[in-house]
Amino acid sequence: MSKNGSSPALKIIPLGGLHEIGKNTCVFEINDEILLLDAGLAFPTDEMHGVNIVLPDMTYLRENRHKIKGMIVTHGHEDHIGGIPFHLKQFDIPVIYGPRFAMSLLQGKLEEAGVSDRTELRSVLPREIVRVGKSFLIEFIRNTHSIVDSFTVALHTPVGVVIHTGDFKIDHTPVDGETYDLQKLAEHGEKGVLCLIADSTNSEVPGFTPSERSVYPNLDRIFSEAPGRLLVTTFASSVHRLNILLQLAKKHDRTVSVVGRSMLNAIAHARNLGYIQCEDNLFQPLHAIRQLPDEKVLILTTGSQGEPMAALSRIANGEHRKIKIRSGDTVVFSANPIPGNTIAVVNTIDKLMKQGANVIYGRHQGIHVSGHGCQEDQKLMIALTRPKFFLPVHGEHRMLVKHSQTAQSMGIPAENMVIIDNGDVVSLSQDSIGVVDRVPSGIELVDSSRTGVVKDDVLKERQRLAEDGVVTIATAIGWNGKLEMEPSLHLRGVVSTIEPNLLQKWVAETLEDTLSDRWSNFAQTNDDGQVDVDWSGLKNHLERELQRMLRRELRQQPLLVFLMQTPKQPPVKSNSPKTGRRRTRSTAKVAS
Repeated sequence: MSKNGSSPALKIIPLGGLHEIGKNTCVFEINDEILLLDAGLAFPTDEMHGVNIVLPDMTYLRENRHKIKGMIVTHGHEDHIGGIPFHLKQFDIPVIYGPRFAMSLLQGKLEEAGVSDRTELRSVLPREIVRVGKSFLIEFIRNTHSIVDSFTVALHTPVGVVIHTGDFKIDHTPVDGETYDLQKLAEHGEKGVLCLIADSTNSEVPGFTPSERSVYPNLDRIFSEAPGRLLVTTFASSVHRLNILLQLAKKHDRTVSVVGRSMLNAIAHARNLGYIQCEDNLFQPLHAIRQLPDEKVLILTTGSQGEPMAALSRIANGEHRKIKIRSGDTVVFSANPIPGNTIAVVNTIDKLMKQGANVIYGRHQGIHVSGHGCQEDQKLMIALTRPKFFLPVHGEHRMLVKHSQTAQSMGIPAENMVIIDNGDVVSLSQDSIGVVDRVPSGIELVDSSRTGVVKDDVLKERQRLAEDGVVTIATAIGWNGKLEMEPSLHLRGVVSTIEPNLLQKWVAETLEDTLSDRWSNFAQTNDDGQVDVDWSGLKNHLERELQRMLRRELRQQPLLVFLMQTPKQPPVKSNSPKTGRRRTRSTAKVAS
């Protein structure tokens, strides 16, 4: 209970999005009721071999699924909704509220994953108020971001009003004319905001974030100067940017072909909802634009982040079936690399240039602006809401620290804010805020099949394969504890100056010496005079000895695959004395 005895404290538990960029997921809990806010994904690092998607560890929600009353979605970016189909395979969410565009994108994701029956999607409009459970009343407030239909939310809870900004910047001239509802923020600030939970992504950058409209003149100039085909890549969900590009295509009489599934989906959903308005004849499939002069062609493509399977990456690698770069093409990157993607983007640019394309990229070109507020945007947010407590989220550690310093410069005491990590349990009451506990907060990795989670041991094996290669050793052992054949040795991806014949000799010696010293530990004679061998234990022991030898001689730790063939029937020894404990009779097999 809080000090005045009115209600228990509100728990705020981020499961993703802190000390990182991506997989934004937050839990609000009070009175044994859980409200989820967003459930995003992140993309793998170079060390995560074979991994396509990174999700937050959802152990806490699996264990408390009976408390989940619903979810609210702030907007439709993948780092806010991409994890929902995977989570619904593990637990139900009774209802999900969110903006129309995000719900439209999410509907397709759920149907594709076969989990659309595990929840109910409900679209909401600006200033609409919905109730989730008995403890949460949620008010949706229009904000401005790099995607259409984005919300800040005011959570009316038993302890007070908590405002979560979602991803935001303050754009006074948005492309779609939907300005930030600053009046509603000010109204809450006048009535009293207990806590502000705020986006910290650009907290290190002074000034205001430029308006989305500021890119129009620079893109217009590029359109007018491009001598041949124009290929433009941007974030597929950046409907504002796509709107500008389509307006310019019409202005400069270029026919548009869209390449990349995610961009096709985004444009289709945006047109259905009226966020993009253009004539059908502006678009043509790839095979049709081949008949047009190069200067009349615009190709919109995915791949702004150098993703290996994205359309632009395949074009750069010469692997796209329908598009080949030729001299005179202009390729425009209307997006900046997100952290971790810089090398992939630079490599894509190099490949395109080598094929003769004129590539336009970089911050100095003025063809991309961030969707996140800088320091002055953040100050305005604090000034309007005037919160008692402050919680910086959505960003790496230095960003959270800088945002907290900005909040202190606006008059919020340092003791009224906390810098937290994923898994921290923040207790918020009418008169206090602090970390009181922790819940599991690791990551879950999904491979290209998108059906199974990649366990830690599998990932470690993949890392060892990539770093040191694999050694395969096969042999056969008889009932006498001797090798029945010369061990077979195969190396893949192993760098070594040792001659293979010499290494094979060392393998044979290791096996022979170990069998000579340890055979009696694993082979016993039972009451019937039959020999019982603990083949599994023997194999494990031999494998450990081989690993030690390989580490010592190769000075590496390659992955070892040890195959051991055992004989079919045990020999019978008459009048043999009883020794050791009784073991299970073995049959022939190849252990691996």
